Amino acid sequence: MLFINTQSLLNKVKLLVFVIPLLLISDHLQAKQTKLLILGDSLSAAYGLKQEQGWVSLLQDAWKDKPITLINAAISGETTDGALARLPRLLKQHQPTHIFVELGGNDGLQGHPVNKMADNLKSIVLLSKKSGVEVILQEMQIPTNYGKRYTRMFTDTYTSLATELNVTLIPFFLQNIALDDNLMQNDGIHPNALAQPIIANDMQTRLEAIISL
Repeated sequence: MLFINTQSLLNKVKLLVFVIPLLLISDHLQAKQTKLLILGDSLSAAYGLKQEQGWVSLLQDAWKDKPITLINAAISGETTDGALARLPRLLKQHQPTHIFVELGGNDGLQGHPVNKMADNLKSIVLLSKKSGVEVILQEMQIPTNYGKRYTRMFTDTYTSLATELNVTLIPFFLQNIALDDNLMQNDGIHPNALAQPIIANDMQTRLEAIISL
């Protein structure tokens, strides 16, 4: 005959009822700690638009039910020099789990030495990694009127750094949009409001695969 200690069984059930919600809360809090820091320039700072129209804000809206927070630290006109100088404070203040680096465009447009830009990007990656942050690097492109040699060196920098530093490299998010005048502002450099949802959708697909939401 099988004897069941009713009181012991009841105590175990009570313990499970108490412990399981705590585990669920712990998992929820841990998931909420996922933070993606956007370190970029005007292309991510909604230049010429309202902030809520920008792709970063649209992506955060798309992820409103996902366990991730976007911190948009992009500044119009930002160079790799400026971003590197700001990065220690940003890492300390926000303690992100991931960082999306969208930089170099202004360095290229201002004709800065490619080697200097590469050194800055490398420092940004290494500093982020030292803080335990996963780095996502975006390839950048500049107009071809800067000369084939400079343009090739500029673009090749991103592939070389991604390989050397073992970081994820994603394609330039304007590589197709920039060819469509209907999606660009009058300056021919910045995407307009119509382009922002396209960028947000593309980035959602790419970043979700990397962040594993």
